[in-house]
Amino acid sequence: MNEELYNLIERLANLLRHETRQAGLAMGLQPIQQEALYYLSTCNRYSDTLLAVTDYLGLTKGTVSQTLKVLETKGLVEKIKDTEDKRITHLTVTEAGRTFLNQTCPPRQFSEVACNLPVQTQSALQEALTEMLYQYQQRSGRNGFGVCRQCKYNQSSQGRFVCGLTKESLSEQDTRLICREFTQ
Repeated sequence: MNEELYNLIERLANLLRHETRQAGLAMGLQPIQQEALYYLSTCNRYSDTLLAVTDYLGLTKGTVSQTLKVLETKGLVEKIKDTEDKRITHLTVTEAGRTFLNQTCPPRQFSEVACNLPVQTQSALQEALTEMLYQYQQRSGRNGFGVCRQCKYNQSSQGRFVCGLTKESLSEQDTRLICREFTQ
């Protein structure tokens, strides 16, 4: 069972990578550049820095720096200095970057196949993979980068959200993004 499950997930990941890679080639993007761009489109303001991207991708700072430089040169990402702490530079996906991602993520064929599954199957699959991811993160010691809304620090009351770790207000949109400080 374990080997069969691994093979299925690995094969799906390979098909996803192939379809994504093909879409990126049209823009002259390498897979790692696409991964960084996608990550930046899904992370919150605590996780949109060079170090967070480095941590998320599990690569060296130099490799990620070069990757981000290409994205910036292509006009897909821009750097913005933090208004309160000038030592921090945030990386934001531009409108051109969002347009590219909207056209390519998730890949078209994947979306078509997923949408053809019965709704109950989609829900069960999502629930099972979420549980598997959680357990795998626990075992591997790489617990960060979860959805803010599911974090133990997320505090909500009467439609207002606050990060219990930073004590800062969060928008509802913030709570739908991933954060490197995520803790279950």
